[in-house]
Amino acid sequence: MGRTSWAPVICSFRGSVAHGLTLEIGETVQILEKCEGKSQFLNVSLLFQGIFPASYVHLKKAVVTNRGQYETAVPLEDPIVMEVTSTLQEWAVLWKQLFVKHKVDLFYKLRQVMNELIDLRRQLLSGHLTQDQIRDVKRHITVRLDWGNEHLGLDLVPRKNFAMVDSDQISVSDLYKMVIRTGKQKHLFFTEINIKSNCSEVMQVHSTCIHIGKTGGTVHTCQTLNTYSHGSKVPVFFSPGRMLLNDSKKGPSHVQYRRPYGCAALAMSDILQTISELKEEKDFVLKVYTCNNENEWYQIHENIIRKSSTKYTAPSNNYGLIISLQLLRGEVDQVRRENPVIFSRGVAITRKLGFPDVIMPGDIRNDLYLTLERGDFERGGKSVQKNIEVTVYVLYADGEILKDCICLGTGEPNLSEHRSFVLYHNNSPRWSELIKLPIPIDRFRGSHLRFEFRHCSTKDKGEKKLFGFSFTPLMREDGTTLSDESHELYVYKCDENTTFSNHALYLGLPCCKEDFNSCLNIPSSLIFQRSTKETLWISTQLASTKLTQNVDLLALLKWKAHPDCVMDILGRLRHVSGEEVVKFLQDILDTLFSILDDNTDKYGQLVFQSLVFIINLLRDSKYYHFRPVMDTYIQKHFAGALAYNRELIRCLKWYMDRSAEVVRQDHIQEAMRALEYLFKFIVQSRILYSRATCGMEEEQFRTSIQELFQSIRFVLSLDSRSSETLVFTQAALLNSFPAIFNELLQMFTVQEVAEFVRGTLGSMPSTVHIGQSMDVVKLQSISRTVDSRLFSFPDSRRILLPVVLHHIHLHLRQQKELLICSVYASALLFLLYFFSYPSAPCPLCFSLHVVVHHSLFVYFCSLHLWAYESPSECSVQEEVEMVVESLLDVLLQTLLSIMNRSQSQEAVRGQRCPQCTAEITVTVTEICLYSDWQGEYVSCLLSLLRQMTDIHFQHLLDNFQSKEELKEFLLKIFCVFRNLMKLSIFPRDWNVMRLLSSNIIVTTVQYLSPTLHKNFTDADFDFKVWNSYFSLAVLYINQPSLQLESLTPAKRKKVLDKYGDMRVMMAYELFSMWQNLSENKIHFIPGMIGPFLGVTLVPQVEVRNIMIPIFHDMMDWEQRKNGNFKQVEAELIDKLDSLVSEGKGDENYRELFSLLTQLFGPYPSLLEKIEQETWRETGISFVTSVTRLMERLLDYRDCMKGDETENKKIGCTVNLLNFYKSEINKEEMYIRYIHKLCDMHLQAENYTEAAFTLLLYWELLQWDDRPLREFLHYPAQSEWHRKEGLCRKVIHYFNKGKCWEYGIPLCRELAFQYESLYDYQSLSWIRKMEAAYYDNIMEQQRLEPEFFRVGFYGRKFPFFLRNKEFVCRGHDYERLEAFQQRMLGEFPQAIAMQHPNQPDEAILQCDAQYLQIYAVTPVPESVDVLQMDRVPDRIKSFYRVNNVRRFRYDRPFHKGPKDRENEFKSLWIERTTLILSHPLPGISRWFEVEKRELVEVSPLENAISVVENKNQELRTLITQYQHKQLHGNINLLSMCLNGVIDAAVNGGIARYQEAFFDKEYIGSHAEDTEKITQLKDLMQDQVHILGIGLAVHEKLVHPEMRPLHKKLIEQFHMMRTTLCHVSYYACECESHPTLCSSLPYSLSSPLLCPPLHSTPLPPVQ
Repeated sequence: MGRTSWAPVICSFRGSVAHGLTLEIGETVQILEKCEGKSQFLNVSLLFQGIFPASYVHLKKAVVTNRGQYETAVPLEDPIVMEVTSTLQEWAVLWKQLFVKHKVDLFYKLRQVMNELIDLRRQLLSGHLTQDQIRDVKRHITVRLDWGNEHLGLDLVPRKNFAMVDSDQISVSDLYKMVIRTGKQKHLFFTEINIKSNCSEVMQVHSTCIHIGKTGGTVHTCQTLNTYSHGSKVPVFFSPGRMLLNDSKKGPSHVQYRRPYGCAALAMSDILQTISELKEEKDFVLKVYTCNNENEWYQIHENIIRKSSTKYTAPSNNYGLIISLQLLRGEVDQVRRENPVIFSRGVAITRKLGFPDVIMPGDIRNDLYLTLERGDFERGGKSVQKNIEVTVYVLYADGEILKDCICLGTGEPNLSEHRSFVLYHNNSPRWSELIKLPIPIDRFRGSHLRFEFRHCSTKDKGEKKLFGFSFTPLMREDGTTLSDESHELYVYKCDENTTFSNHALYLGLPCCKEDFNSCLNIPSSLIFQRSTKETLWISTQLASTKLTQNVDLLALLKWKAHPDCVMDILGRLRHVSGEEVVKFLQDILDTLFSILDDNTDKYGQLVFQSLVFIINLLRDSKYYHFRPVMDTYIQKHFAGALAYNRELIRCLKWYMDRSAEVVRQDHIQEAMRALEYLFKFIVQSRILYSRATCGMEEEQFRTSIQELFQSIRFVLSLDSRSSETLVFTQAALLNSFPAIFNELLQMFTVQEVAEFVRGTLGSMPSTVHIGQSMDVVKLQSISRTVDSRLFSFPDSRRILLPVVLHHIHLHLRQQKELLICSVYASALLFLLYFFSYPSAPCPLCFSLHVVVHHSLFVYFCSLHLWAYESPSECSVQEEVEMVVESLLDVLLQTLLSIMNRSQSQEAVRGQRCPQCTAEITVTVTEICLYSDWQGEYVSCLLSLLRQMTDIHFQHLLDNFQSKEELKEFLLKIFCVFRNLMKLSIFPRDWNVMRLLSSNIIVTTVQYLSPTLHKNFTDADFDFKVWNSYFSLAVLYINQPSLQLESLTPAKRKKVLDKYGDMRVMMAYELFSMWQNLSENKIHFIPGMIGPFLGVTLVPQVEVRNIMIPIFHDMMDWEQRKNGNFKQVEAELIDKLDSLVSEGKGDENYRELFSLLTQLFGPYPSLLEKIEQETWRETGISFVTSVTRLMERLLDYRDCMKGDETENKKIGCTVNLLNFYKSEINKEEMYIRYIHKLCDMHLQAENYTEAAFTLLLYWELLQWDDRPLREFLHYPAQSEWHRKEGLCRKVIHYFNKGKCWEYGIPLCRELAFQYESLYDYQSLSWIRKMEAAYYDNIMEQQRLEPEFFRVGFYGRKFPFFLRNKEFVCRGHDYERLEAFQQRMLGEFPQAIAMQHPNQPDEAILQCDAQYLQIYAVTPVPESVDVLQMDRVPDRIKSFYRVNNVRRFRYDRPFHKGPKDRENEFKSLWIERTTLILSHPLPGISRWFEVEKRELVEVSPLENAISVVENKNQELRTLITQYQHKQLHGNINLLSMCLNGVIDAAVNGGIARYQEAFFDKEYIGSHAEDTEKITQLKDLMQDQVHILGIGLAVHEKLVHPEMRPLHKKLIEQFHMMRTTLCHVSYYACECESHPTLCSSLPYSLSSPLLCPPLHSTPLPPVQ
């Protein structure tokens, strides 16, 4: 099998066999060969090879492109099907992410759209659809694809004929317009249908009127096809039968009346959108409303539409009308062919009331629409008003009633008479009944209408009595028909016995007031007497292609009847309405040319004027659709072979020659506007004459045409500045001039016509000599010349292109009419691209819409497919070179002016571009936004650059006269390219345009780079040009649209296949140019370090490889120049930090930094290069420092994402801050991070830590008057004032954090400064604050925080935490359990370790997170304060938990055999002391453990420590109650006493006695004698303290708690008896005289002095 098969996977395959390839359903593979049921293949996306069962895929035909290593198989399928497949695969991933991100609404909408796309794709693949159905399905598919792409934030897809456009097959300018058009067509889902109806849309209506009563049933059914679907459908219902509905008489009535019953209305505008989305019929149920008052029946439908509910009655549920509607698109003949089933049912065609928009020759129609409006009648002597019925007849001249000439509606049979409905007891009835009278043309003349009026009685007989009649002829005596207006007819009296056998008896009578005035002799004695008080009003509307209501038009058509009045008749033609003219266009034209043939000399001028009038009439938007009628007439019906020679050319030339003399030039201007069709008549006339005479008088015709063109040039060359009328004449001529090219090509060669046009365009004055309005018209004429068929021929382009380019160059140079120039340049470049690549598809319609200021001129031109001569490649290249020489520089200049003035509405002259110093000469006066034009000019520039080859670039660069001109050009083009990437020229979703422009830019840069190196290196080095080049390269590589890593795999592969990685291409160019600089590299140090560093952030390995030598070169060249590379180092560090600050919210930054870490860290190439240099040690140290900085920046970037906790952010910032201070010594960076850290603490309400943080900056300042610049939020001020402000702020934060002891020294420092400056007011303020702080220390309650040791183990932790341990200062009231939960919440992936042992190496190196948390005890530094007895406990409490660097925790263990009776004998303590890097509190709530000290405490030492700590706790608590520092509740004291006494009784102190006071122990541990004595003393001391505590407890205990107190005393007696060898009072007084002296009298009374074993405690009161 050849490599032409492509296969989607239809079943997953796990590849379990040798060389088997794993397949997933939905993947695609390219088949390489097939054998024995197995297939070897190449996966298109992954480039893997293997074998798999052939039955697991479905083979399809494909075309292989790029054969070889990177070949691609393109399936031969419908592009829409392929797009749906790839899009659904892409959406599937994003759809799941929507659910994860809780975007539920879009999730379900997208699911619905995806299901619909799958169904539509299935329909396309079925192969059972017609072409129209396929087009409709594709339209629905593209609408859904665009909707999904828009809502998912994907790229905009430009389309042509529903398929994606290949940017290689279309010009840039055309692609830009296509993208704009696609962007403007964005709309809401399911509202893409344009419901505007026209004559090419028809609607099938199938209606059924249903009355559901006791018996039920269908009343009537009909079908029709409407060719006009505007307005509303209003079915009106009449009830045949008796006069009164409530008539109780039995049996059927022998006389039938049409009585109004009900009406239903349906607004078509409300339902068109609904039915346009369906392919089948849809039923609509209409309610039938009845009128409350019969007198208003004529307007019931209007009341229903207006919803005037008071004038009609809502129906019951049993009445209604069912209408089935279906919208069919196309002309009637097309619809009939495509839907034969519908027409097999006998569907009638309903035509528009009146004429359609265009009446083509052969479209014959003769319908008269009659409306019975109203009447006024007398009672005739009756007591009540009449019930009047009107009968309508159409009668011929002989009095015969015309049969079947009355039509009541489409689908109904024609009638010979019509009877109106009857309104009950109404002498002024209003009917408003419309009927159609399809009277044959040959019976129209002489026919008349007769209206007979009858009174319908309600008596038993129900008779209809004739009492009057009216009539009106259909055609006047002058041959015109009844005018389209309302007519008031006379009513003549008659009776039931009257017969109308002799119609002449009444036809001689006047039928209306106008007729009465024209009747001179009316006999006095008449058979029929007119009723002066009775009148009938009717209205008529004629839709006829053969009859007219205009006298002047009729006279023209019948001019031979009055040959002596021809001149007057021709003069009156201008007064004929346009509707009548276009209706009889062919007849009028035939008449005019027959008059011209009859007498040219006499009537030639008038016929010419009449012809100009008709032609200009067709220019009106109202009659523009009749131009095809004129074209058809000229091609098929025109027969004036002598017209051109006799009058047309002569009159046209005569008009032009007189333009310089005549003041009023209205008639000349009209002739200029009619130039197109005048030439069509001239050329067709010459063709007819040539056929008839075998080409005679050819030379005379050519001569006359040349003379005519001389007159045209003469008109255009006139100076029109002083004549406004001449301006309009020239404008009319220029507007019409391009339209005559196609006609001239029928008679002249391409070269001859091109010479005509060049001479004409060249005769126009330069743009500096004409007004602005003529500028617009001239450009439009040139633009239409470019868009014409003439310009498609190479021979004509060679002649016309120079003059065309000359005019556009002048306008762009003077910055005039920029919008029109952009459209014109775009069209020109599109044509050149089309001719350069003939295989490229040409759009069927290339529409340009230009709105010009001051002229409000709207211009449309269409570029159609032509049969053109294929140009040679050489000729097209020459044309491109001409465009480059003429337009490239001025395009760059224009783009610079637009880009630099895009926000301005008023132009300025003489401004220079800040990037390239090119002068911007902006003189535009129109108030418009330049930004609207940027895209147009950018597309023009890119289109031109795309078509330039190396030869074009070489010629362009060789043509510069000096290096200064070359420099200006390079600066301009580099500046435009940079602005193109910096400004939002193309929106984010225009990825097609962005990629194409990037490809053109990099190609252009590759052409320009050698010239830059050749002309501006070594002695001619120019920093400005080189810097502009490097800036462009850096911007280019960093473009978001080129970051392929952010794309889906399929889209990334598509871009790589089409363009490759353009970042790598530009990076190679950059590196090559950098190497060419040699010693000039030093000029870009340190300026380009930051931009080049930004390039290294691109996550592309090859780009980073290219950039490494550049950094080495920078370090090397600065080392050569300065002996060090401090500038490189400083700039690099500053740029790294700024990149972090600028990366807020960017999810990709962490990955970019991690890649950059590889660049400076373990990346071998840079270190290898450094190791080869003499500055090896310095370089390695620098790389190491930057690597460490990058590690910290990585953590900082990760923590600053926004979803991390404050503790993480603070810890990371502290880590980075310390690095800047200790390792890099970057003071400014250090200060910046001080303030960032302070702000974080304030946000977390860590006021003490915020004060310590700000104190770091305070310590850097001196009490000096040195001026400081403005920095951060600090104004420019002296160093003294900044330090003073900082000091006040720090004091304030210490106050809020209740750390007044830290604020007091600062108060003293500030007081000293105020005192030295004799600022007593400030001194007073600070002293008062210091005093307030002392008061706060003594009066306010402060809680002692808990401290916790936290270990972070595992490689998943950030760098600043990884495998480190910290001590954290807990929040108020926070205990171990709460702290542990908080930490686990901050690190949800972490695992809590349940033991305090140090982790092993496996845990340290695992890819996980482990937390080890336990409480630690602070070891105070200020021991002296804590040992002072007179220092209040409130003060001691502060020093116990503040300014602490050492913390300890104990781990008990047994050494040797464990005594089960008394475990205290072998219970040892492993005491670990943690020494922090900084004391707590500080700039953070936690600090890293700097050092660990480990000691083992013996059981005896542990017992001493336990008893000593408990004694201290009891003393503190008792003292607080004794001095009434704790009021009210004594539960705390009760629990503490109970805990000690009960533990002592149940084994606490007693266990210690058993363990350490045993003779055996004392004998074997002689070295512990002093410690044993110390323990005895502490135990005796505890007994004494408990006694004091019980005495205090006795005084404060509540009566209800007396039983507890009694229990405590009893247990205390038991405890005291265990210490029988100790004399309580004697020992205590000898050992602690201070204590006794400090006790109150009640506690040192003799009651407690006797020995403990013999003296009881005082009895409980």
